[in-house]
Amino acid sequence: MYAIGIMSGTSLDGVDAALVEIEGRGVDTKVRLVGFTTTEIPESIKNEIKQAVKPATGKVDLLCSLNFKLGYLFADAAKAVCREADFPMEKVDFIASHGQTVWHIPKPDGDFARSTLQIGEPAVIAYETGVKVVSNFRTMDVAAGGEGAPLVPYSEFVLYSSAGENVALQNIGGIGNVTLLPSSGNMADVFAFDTGPGNMIIDEMMQRLYSRPYDEGGQVAASGEVNQQMLTELMSHPYISMPLPKSTGREMFGEQFTVGLLEKWGALSSADLIATATAFTASTIAEAYRRFIIPKWPISRTVLGGGGAHNATLRRMLADELPDVEVTTQDEIGLSSDAKEAIAFAVMGNETLHGYPSNVCSATGASRHVILGNITPAPNKDF
Repeated sequence: MYAIGIMSGTSLDGVDAALVEIEGRGVDTKVRLVGFTTTEIPESIKNEIKQAVKPATGKVDLLCSLNFKLGYLFADAAKAVCREADFPMEKVDFIASHGQTVWHIPKPDGDFARSTLQIGEPAVIAYETGVKVVSNFRTMDVAAGGEGAPLVPYSEFVLYSSAGENVALQNIGGIGNVTLLPSSGNMADVFAFDTGPGNMIIDEMMQRLYSRPYDEGGQVAASGEVNQQMLTELMSHPYISMPLPKSTGREMFGEQFTVGLLEKWGALSSADLIATATAFTASTIAEAYRRFIIPKWPISRTVLGGGGAHNATLRRMLADELPDVEVTTQDEIGLSSDAKEAIAFAVMGNETLHGYPSNVCSATGASRHVILGNITPAPNKDF
């Protein structure tokens, strides 16, 4: 059967849509990438998302409207990938949409319950495409006592696990997250967590200092020098030493955090600020490995995915931090760095429709395995 996975991450660098042919389930799942495209998020919607993720401006009328606007945008992304692949939408069996995270409370906080909120109305996607939609993947894991993140470890185990080798799969989107696939080949031994900021701080600084959306290839970072005093302060952030399971997002490392950095360290050159922010991402990943992975599961290589995989300076910094670990990318092993997360949600949507769980309790902290996602049927337009 054919499916479209849709992913819109915290980096706001576009809506990824992967059209795949998928058969089987569990470890017998077979996936073939048919087409992939990234749909640009219009500046007006991007600005509304940034307003929505701030407690002071994320008002109910904005959230209500934005939920539907994003539904139309995700539907457009699904149509775009079919159009570019010259594939009829009528042959698509389901769409799996992650949605846009606007707030995430991974642990109870005072009067606030453990909770998570992703928007992008699935009814709009289903109506606009005429295709069944699986969405809202995180909430059932949270209901089961988990953090609702990270969720991609299930698909990574299914698609990438290799008995006899400990493999770290490091995604670098807005947030960085790692999945450790152990040599045991046992799902119970898989664990994953958010390592900290990925491209989020770098991108915010690039927009404010250079009026550019991101540091292409890490060229700006390469032209600057890392300020060790600033980096040391950044590495003292409590998230770095927080025990597992853990997850984070824009509420911790987003615009407000970056503005505070620029106010405090604004005397540094723009290039030095970008270099230091890039070093912070590399250092948080390396420190996470040293604290939580290598002592138990020695690894010889990590495979990078997401937009950060294209940042040569970030990759070099990470290699310097982990001299005994080979740092490679999804593309270098014949897979797509950019399409990875969109494919992951197509895999999880497939499990949902088969009636099987796809959360990894050792990654999210959930009390049990649960079926993820809400199913929105395709509308019967001839009724």
